[in-house]
Amino acid sequence: MSSTSHESAGSSGEKRSATIAPPPNSSIAIPDGGLKAWATVAGSFLFMFCGFGYSTSFGVYQGITSFGIVYYSFTGKTDYYGRTYLPHSSSSAISWIGSTNLFIILTGGFIFGRLHDRGYFYPLMYGGSFLIAVSLFTLSLAQPDQFYQVFLAQGVANGIGVAMTYVPCVAIIPHHFQKRRAVAMIIVASGSSLGALVHPLMLNHVLHSSLSFGNAVRTSAGLISGLLLIACCLVRTRLSPSKQPLNFWQSVRKFARDKPYVAGTLGIAIYTIGFYYPLFYLQLSAIQHGIDPTFAFYAIVIMNASSFVGRLSPGLILHRLGVKPMITVASGCGAILILTMIVLHNIAGVVAIGIIYGFFAGIIVTLIGPLLAVLTDDMSELGARMGISIAFSGLGILIGPPIDGLLLTTGFIWWRPAVFSGIMAMAGFGCMVAMMALHKRKSSVPVVVELSLDS
Repeated sequence: MSSTSHESAGSSGEKRSATIAPPPNSSIAIPDGGLKAWATVAGSFLFMFCGFGYSTSFGVYQGITSFGIVYYSFTGKTDYYGRTYLPHSSSSAISWIGSTNLFIILTGGFIFGRLHDRGYFYPLMYGGSFLIAVSLFTLSLAQPDQFYQVFLAQGVANGIGVAMTYVPCVAIIPHHFQKRRAVAMIIVASGSSLGALVHPLMLNHVLHSSLSFGNAVRTSAGLISGLLLIACCLVRTRLSPSKQPLNFWQSVRKFARDKPYVAGTLGIAIYTIGFYYPLFYLQLSAIQHGIDPTFAFYAIVIMNASSFVGRLSPGLILHRLGVKPMITVASGCGAILILTMIVLHNIAGVVAIGIIYGFFAGIIVTLIGPLLAVLTDDMSELGARMGISIAFSGLGILIGPPIDGLLLTTGFIWWRPAVFSGIMAMAGFGCMVAMMALHKRKSSVPVVVELSLDS
């Protein structure tokens, strides 16, 4: 026997089918806590710490890095690689190691997110961890002035290993949490931020100690391998994969009909084009405007520290404001701050941009995962949805900073890249506002609930 009930909300007359939440004693009820759930959070935190967090440390090998994005050394000199280990490779060539690593991590999520949805979580975690460990130990065996060996180990192999764990370790959280989902995902995301602080300190110490390059890298590789082993023992799945997973084109067509998701994905991708301008160019802008180079370097440190605070802060107020309003407001404030760099010319302005923009940037980076979870009705699709969105943001990273550099020119015309990046960020913010409106409209559509009861 079946019965149908209707709930009216709005006047569009459209209908959506919804699945009634299972009773608490159901085998698929979300526990929203417990030892297994929090152990998975801890394990995913370690994956982010050892994976994306380590990728942010490439600046120790080349030069300065921020938020995991390597940018060029404008003095023409790099750090350890440029001065010691790869002295005959140009700064531009060396930078390809880090940029390739990051591009693979982000775009690889498109493939590995879909594999996660198809039930390959454990092979991805174990295989990715093994590849990360092997890539770092292989890097320690790379010979001096052999660029291809370093590129293949650190740029390609490590990038693939991290990509295998990056999306799945976040997408697994909804298996265990519902009401606390966003908070749990914020904790996981903060692992990369902590890694961005810890790994550079450790690598900087061992690379400039009495240890050889090989022994220094092996020290770091040993620590990461041990932590990854612990992470593999902690993470656990709960829900079975979809019995009828969609193929690629079916997924694309289905996701393209989800207007809030499309608006959110476009917003993230477009915003990313302008997002990195302050992170890449704040230090150079400060130096070119007559600010002491030593202080200009610490402006980046200030921004990173502020970003760490920003990444943790959503957990304190998220229950009051919600994911969508927080990331939308943060993106709007960030866009305004990028435009203010048009008139940046003194120490006070550099410090203000470093602190305030770093804070909002941390919020944005942390809430991307929770936002995509909020925009996903079927959690069995979260991996694929995250993979597609993150892949598009990876394209934004590739085209944004180079365009900024072209607009800046060798004559350092600062208003041009600031205007371009600010407009891109504002366009992304506009998509975020549209995403909120579309999601609200979607949530207000009348819901048709079908019950099937056995007599």
